[in-house]
Amino acid sequence: NQRGGWLYGRYELHPEVPLGMKAVVCAIYEPPQESSKDTLKLLPDPKEEVVEEIAANLGLRRVGWIFTDLIPMSGGKVKCFRGVDTHFLSAQEIITAAHYQNIFPNKCKQTDDGVFGSKFVTVCVTGNKENEIHMEGYQVSNQCMSLVKDEILVPTKDAPELAYVIESTDDKYVPDVFFKEMDKYKNEIKKVGRPLPVEYLLIDVPVSSPLQPLATFSILGGDRKNFPVGNRLLESSLQDFNSFAQYMAQFRSAEFLTAVSDIHVLVFMATLDIMPLRDFLGPLYEAIRTANVEAAREWSYLDHWSQMQALIQATTMN
Repeated sequence: NQRGGWLYGRYELHPEVPLGMKAVVCAIYEPPQESSKDTLKLLPDPKEEVVEEIAANLGLRRVGWIFTDLIPMSGGKVKCFRGVDTHFLSAQEIITAAHYQNIFPNKCKQTDDGVFGSKFVTVCVTGNKENEIHMEGYQVSNQCMSLVKDEILVPTKDAPELAYVIESTDDKYVPDVFFKEMDKYKNEIKKVGRPLPVEYLLIDVPVSSPLQPLATFSILGGDRKNFPVGNRLLESSLQDFNSFAQYMAQFRSAEFLTAVSDIHVLVFMATLDIMPLRDFLGPLYEAIRTANVEAAREWSYLDHWSQMQALIQATTMN
């Protein structure tokens, strides 16, 4: 099945691009979702407020979304079916991207509305021409954001590369939207957007990985197992107190900061019913944000974590 997730990170100035900005991704959080080989639907997340709270306390924000479109082949390869001859993003994906960009607009003091455009990005994980997994980044234009905001752009039924500007009704007037293209005689002609090729709405955004990655959260090595990722319908990804206890038992007390420097662990701790910790996590967030080992260790000596540790020991002994 395909998967989708929210990209959490921060925006920084891009030193190699004049007036450029870049989104530095530090974590991916997978919300509840329904998916199949060909479809993906992100569902309402009851933990969204907690995730946003954790991210904000760690100096992070939601900077984009990511989704997979992978069809496996033999030999560890994946099919390549996105490109200039087909489509880069489908009309439905572009409309979804515009919807998210409207939710996360870019603040601007120079406009009457106080916002202009968006820095929110869309990343598609798919196959390239060499049938290898790679990532492609995109945004949609401000015009596309407006078309989606006004609810006048819809996907077509059988052509993913085409969108459609709806026609006026008695209740809603829709102005004609035009685009230009070259005919077979190399003449530039104007056409109404019924249908509208989606490449007119798409902006390419380069995606790259740093030569020397700097991890915001812990990267475990050796025989240590990561804490299960939430909202995955797999037995190996089951998040319960037993899996939490087994995860924490891998670390010595001096390694407490390493153990809790994981967004999935923090979300589990903040939403744990057996012993709510959300109201006490503020100092721990600060210790993680500043990579302060001593501050994290001091937090682990407080009563609420001492009681949790007793439950963890009792669980692992059984």
